[in-house]
Amino acid sequence: MTTQTKKNEILYFALRNIKLRIGVSILLFFILLTFIGPLITPYDPYDFVTSGAFPPSGEYWLGTTTFGEDVFTQVVYGLRATFIVGIVGGGLGTLLGLMIGFVAGYWGGIVDEILNMFTNIILVIPTLAVLLIIAAYLKVRGIFVESLFIGFTCWPWAARAVRAQTFSLRSRDFVDMARISGVKPLKIIFSEIAPNMMSYLLLVFILQFGGAILTAATLDFIGLGPTNTISLGLMMNMAVLWSALILGSWWWFVPPGLAITAIVGALYITNVGLDEIFNPKLREM
Repeated sequence: MTTQTKKNEILYFALRNIKLRIGVSILLFFILLTFIGPLITPYDPYDFVTSGAFPPSGEYWLGTTTFGEDVFTQVVYGLRATFIVGIVGGGLGTLLGLMIGFVAGYWGGIVDEILNMFTNIILVIPTLAVLLIIAAYLKVRGIFVESLFIGFTCWPWAARAVRAQTFSLRSRDFVDMARISGVKPLKIIFSEIAPNMMSYLLLVFILQFGGAILTAATLDFIGLGPTNTISLGLMMNMAVLWSALILGSWWWFVPPGLAITAIVGALYITNVGLDEIFNPKLREM
C-alpha cells in the first residue's frame, strides 16, 4: 500500500467516524469562541457592569456575578487560559515523555534502567501534592508558570508508553538496515521509529492535553491557580467562596463547569475516534 493510498484510506474513515466528528466539532466551537468571544463582549473580565447578581438576559447572556461582573466575558477569557494550559502543559509533558521514552527504548541497557528508575520515582510521587506545595509558596502565579509545573510533572506515563513502543520497533528490519548503513541513533529515532508511531504520539498528546486542563482546573478550583488573570477553575472557586450555590446563582458556576467538561470530554471522544481510525480492527465499515 502506497503512502498516498494509506492517507486516502485514513481520510475516508476519518470522515465517516461519528465520534471524531463530534469531538472535533465541540473543540472547534470552543476554539472559535476563544478568539471571537473577546471581540463580542465590550467588557473586561473584572469590570463591574451592574450592581449585583442577575440571571442570564438579553443584555448579560450568562448573567452576572455577585460583584456585578459579566459571566460571559469571564468564560470567553477563561477559555484562553484553558487552551494555553493544555497546549503548553500538555505539549511539554508530551515532549519530555517522548525524549525519555525514545532514549530509554532505543538504547536499552544501563541507560534504560536509569531512566526507568527515574520515571518510576516521579510516578510514585503524589503529583498533585507537589503542585499544591509549589503553588502555595508562589505569591504571584501566572498561566505559563502553572503550565510549566504541570508539564514537568505529567510526563512519566507518556515516557513509559513511548518506551514500550520504541523497544518493539527497534528490532524491526528497517531499523536494523538503517543501523547497518551507519545512520546515527538519533537520526534513526526521528526518521525511522518516530514516523511509524505518529498516530500513537498524536493520541498521547491529546491525553496529555486533557490531563493538563483537568489538573489546572483542580488547582484553580482550590484557589491555587493564576493570580493575575481569569480562568474557568477560578470562576468556580469564586462562586463557591461567595455561596453562589446557596444563593441560587447557578449561572455563575454552571457555564465554566460545563465548558471544562465539554472540552475534556471532546478531547477523549476525539481520542477514541482517532484510535478507531488508526487501528483497522476497530474501524466501523
